[in-house]
This record gives sequence, C-alpha cells and structure tokens, in this order.
Amino acid sequence: MTNVNEFGLLATLLRYPEEGYEREAELCRDFFAVNFPEIEVDLSAFLEQTCSLSIEELQVLYTSTFDLNPLCSLEVGWHLFGENYERGEFMVKMREELRRYGIAESTELPDHLTHALELLGCMESQDAASFATACLFPALDKMRAEIAGKSNPFESIFLSIDRLLATRYPRHTSEMSAPESTFSILNQED
Repeated sequence: MTNVNEFGLLATLLRYPEEGYEREAELCRDFFAVNFPEIEVDLSAFLEQTCSLSIEELQVLYTSTFDLNPLCSLEVGWHLFGENYERGEFMVKMREELRRYGIAESTELPDHLTHALELLGCMESQDAASFATACLFPALDKMRAEIAGKSNPFESIFLSIDRLLATRYPRHTSEMSAPESTFSILNQED
C-alpha cells in the first residue's frame, strides 16, 4: 500500500464543493473506516447531514460558513496573526514550503487550511509536530469555537481533523509555542 496523506484526504473536504464532492467524502470516510474508525464516525455524520443537499445548497452552506464569516475563515494565518504584517510573512513562508514539497496551490491563499493540512502530511515528524502545535491547533480551536453547536455539518470535518491531529501530535498545552516559532520550522533548508 502506498503512503496516504491522511491530512490531505481530510483537506479535500474543506475545498469548495464541486461535482463529485460527495463521492470524495465517501471515499475519505471509507479510508478512515478501515484505518481510523473514530474519524469515520465523524465523517459519516457529515455525510448523513449533507446527503439531502444539492451541490448548490452545499456550496451556499460552504460560502456562508467559511467565506462570509471571518471568525470561521479557513485561513490559518488570519487566526494566528489577524491582518498584521506577520500574516504576510507567514503566507510567504507557507508558499515556499508548498513549493518545496511540490504541493500545488489552488485559488486559495497559501495559508488556507487545505494547504496547511496537505503540507503537514508531507513534513518530517518533528517539524510536523511543531507546526501542528504552533499553528494548526490554535487556528483550528478558533474555527471550531465559531461553528460549535450551530448544527453545521462542517463541524464534523473539524472534529475529524482535530482527532487526527491529536492522535498524531498529542496536545501538550504547556508546550504550545508561539506561532512566530513556526517561521523557524518553515525556514529550514534541505
């Protein structure tokens, strides 16, 4: 079996829904059913909540959840730095890392959660743990807080990501580092 970027699989569910999205979600759920049943439960909940929605309705839900609500924006750097200079620096570093690992950018900004998840799945274990601790956990916590308890199906996707992150890189709040430390992680030379 080839190596599968588990984080990349979950990232596909946070891309703007297009035709075939439901099938991708089903394939993702099926992969996790075999490899990580706790995540499969969340993905099944997402599919159950969205099965009656047309692709257009799902697109409207996605847009209202992530694009029209800045508090639930999928841009990691925005949650870490706001509109400060450091966010621009973070995006430059993210773009460099995406190129370094051969990850194609979409129309989204380089600090978009989909890019960050794909990148995380490609990084060496220690760098990935530092990146998850310094950037992904804090940003994801803010996103989850905004969507929690609102009967939004995308909450299940956030729960899936959080479970996988916590399994691969257990949270140690005493070790949570400042996002600025990620610049050193994202600045490494080969």
